[in-house]
Amino acid sequence: MAKVVYMDHPLIQHKIGIIRRTDTGTKDFRQTVGEIAMLLCYESTRHLELDDVEIDTPVAHTTVKALRGKKLAVVPILRAGLGMVDGMLSMIPAAKVGHIGLYRDPKTLQPVEYFCKLPADCAEREVFVVDPMLATGGSAIDAVKLLKEHGCQKITFLCIIAAPEGVKAFTEAHPDVDLYVGALDEHLNDHGYIVPGLGDAGDRIFGTK
Repeated sequence: MAKVVYMDHPLIQHKIGIIRRTDTGTKDFRQTVGEIAMLLCYESTRHLELDDVEIDTPVAHTTVKALRGKKLAVVPILRAGLGMVDGMLSMIPAAKVGHIGLYRDPKTLQPVEYFCKLPADCAEREVFVVDPMLATGGSAIDAVKLLKEHGCQKITFLCIIAAPEGVKAFTEAHPDVDLYVGALDEHLNDHGYIVPGLGDAGDRIFGTK
């Protein structure tokens, strides 16, 4: 059974408070989303295994720790997920990046796929799917389903803000996928937006509204 981890780190909570504010501009919003993604990546990679490696420091020969050649991939859900990629890559720069394009039909609130491009060896990699918001859960569920259809077996989903409805739907659809959540909000409103949330993450990241 997968785990659901809610972040309680003071830095994460402080930065989420910044991006919730209506007076946070595009530049600061985008930068802070990247910083939160970096901290989420830090927390969600605690399980990575290490090997002992012998090296020379300027002073002596010694043994240090190094990641065990784990193949990783970061897959943002377009377009808002792009805002989290640089933060993830700052922590795991060797990771490959795929893209899944989904949009939410405004009437049905169901996700519609329009793009999917993954690394050729994606099935051999541990995949971190990123999207700032987990609202109804539809896009996240479909994105992970696509990855599984491409042979991916170890998948983790990272989001900044989630609604209880989205967490419930996601964990029921993918009980084998770990979920890391920056903050759990109250509920969804009639338009499928997270309350209190932060509005449309994509529009705020790219300054399109």
